This record gives sequence, structure tokens and C-alpha cells, in this order.
Amino acid sequence: MAKAQVNKVEIEFDTFGNPSKPALVLVMGLGLQMIAWPEAVCDEFAAMGFFVVRFDNRDCGLSTKFDSYGVPNIFAGLAGDRSTAPYSLADMADDTVALMDHLGVEAAHLVGVSMGGMIAQQAVIDHPTRFLSLCSMLSSTGAKGVGQPSNEVVAALLQPGGDDRDTAIERSLEISRAISSEKYFNKDSELELMARSYDRNYCPEGVMRQLMAVVTSSDRTVALKKVTIPTIVIHGLADRLVNPSGGIATASSIPDARLLAFEGMAHEVPESLWPEVRKALLWNMNRASSAG
Repeated sequence: MAKAQVNKVEIEFDTFGNPSKPALVLVMGLGLQMIAWPEAVCDEFAAMGFFVVRFDNRDCGLSTKFDSYGVPNIFAGLAGDRSTAPYSLADMADDTVALMDHLGVEAAHLVGVSMGGMIAQQAVIDHPTRFLSLCSMLSSTGAKGVGQPSNEVVAALLQPGGDDRDTAIERSLEISRAISSEKYFNKDSELELMARSYDRNYCPEGVMRQLMAVVTSSDRTVALKKVTIPTIVIHGLADRLVNPSGGIATASSIPDARLLAFEGMAHEVPESLWPEVRKALLWNMNRASSAG
């Protein structure tokens, strides 16, 4: 792993494979560090001939924290007041492109999950020549009428975090259980990731600042209609954090986008469904190669 000084922040990143191969950039979601992208998945794509890049978003993991801004007023943000938001999704999208510049990547395939899908959408909108294909997973367009969380999930997210390691990990497990499906939830693997993440870096205030960027983001629907690169949208039909209407709206907004929806899947990408997800990603990236 390494650090890059880009876009006035320090971004922690990791790469897999040969830099001369087509680049695949992975953008993680709200509060999740780059280690949430399994190394096995990164190694798998590297073995297939991709240069894989994963990184910690700002305010997460080992990247720059905006601690001087404190905790933003989320409720004011929901009402349209951005005064306590230290940055936007567009800033986070610019981080992605700046990291590509640092690595000498001219154009890349882009995959984003949840908030990472929103960042990926914004990156493609703002930097259309820098991306070969797009995959938006478990995400939405920013339109207020779609992709909204259930009341139960909102209640779980607003519970206070833990003050010590055990409490913080248990609290994270409760959130994971709330947004996952009973069918696919794996307590052991979730606990392992949460323990690794806590020991690597714990910054609950950063999660709130990232959330502020999400709730104050603009509706991307109209801008997405101008996206011309091959796009696939993946969503779980049991998603309670980002209602499936968000994925449907995303696919409907982007010309020629394909929607892949999984029955019984919630806000998660279960290991048992990974072969089908991998197949879909490869299909979409091959569409870009064929178009080129």
C-alpha cells in the first residue's frame, strides 16, 4: 500500500497486477475502507489481465481526515443547508481521477458500490473521457424520490457508535445485520472485516462527513443521460439501505445501461453471487473493448 498527494489530500491506495494492462478502479462505499474490496477479488482481476486500483476515500481508512470540521449537521443537510459540509461527492470523484493521474492511468474501467457508485457516477459525468466503462452497484441517482432507506435502517444508522473496540465492532455488526439479508448475512466474515477495519483506523466522524456529502449531492439524473460508456447497474431487490428504485432509476437514466437485479440480495455482494457479478462486470468491460 502507498500514499499519493492528490487534489489537496493524501489518498492511501493499493494496486494489483501490471500497470501496462487496462486499469480497473474500485470505489468503496460509506465509511468502508479499501480492504472491504477482498484481496482475492483484486488478485482475480489482476490475473485476468487488469491493473486493479483500490483506495481509501477521503475521511476514511488511512487517507486524509477532515477532523477540523467536526461533525456536520445531517438534518440541516437534508433540508438543503450545505454550510457544514466540508466537501462534496464531486470532490471525491476528483480524488479518483487525481489518483489515476498519479498512477499514470489515462482511462479506466470504474466500479463503485453504494456511495462509491455515486462517486463513480459523478466521476463519469465530470470526466467523461477518463473512463472506459461504468458499474454502479447498490447505488442511486441522487434523486430524492428514489433509493431512499427504510425507517428501520435509518434508526440503526443513527444509533451512537462505540467508545471502545468491542463496542464499536458490535455496533458495526448491528448496522451490517440491518442492511444485509438473512439469506446471505455471514456473521463471521463481517466480524473479521470489522475487526481489521477498526484496528487499521476508526473514524466515525468521518463517516458522518461522507454521509453529509451524500445527502447534499445534486440529482444526477439529467447528467447521467449524457453518459455514453458501457454501463451495468447491479442491485439487490431486498436492499433496505438503498431502495431498489435507486438502481432502477440509474439504469433507466443511462443510455443502453443493463440492470442486473438479484432476488433476496440486500445491501451486500454475497460471496455465493460473486461468480455471476464477475461475469457481468467482464461482459460490460468487454463491451467497452468491442466499442473501441
